[in-house]
Amino acid sequence: MAQESKNPSFELQNAIRSRAKELYWQGGALEGQDIENWQQAEAEILRETAPHLPRPAVVINLEGVVYTGEYNLAAADGYIPGEWKAGDRVSIRLEGDRLFLRRPNGRELETNIVKRIG
Repeated sequence: MAQESKNPSFELQNAIRSRAKELYWQGGALEGQDIENWQQAEAEILRETAPHLPRPAVVINLEGVVYTGEYNLAAADGYIPGEWKAGDRVSIRLEGDRLFLRRPNGRELETNIVKRIG
């Protein structure tokens, strides 16, 4: 058990789990809010540890140009990596150094372009 506690991923998951439980109790112990509580807890904990972690990113190929766009978890409006699969058609719009991707639920994921290839 001592080895697990030194694993950063294990510690991160425990911190998120603890915060999600706090949110559950603060919300009146209502059933059916587990996903929302987990997402909020994850965003809060990752925001606190963000200086130590790489920023999450998406990679999009648009007409032969490959864009890497980093996004802020706290502002991602519940985006979960894997909403798109390789080869999916994604509606996007470019605005300066920002890339907006239309998610399957109709919302947009805003990213900051950090790399362009092609």
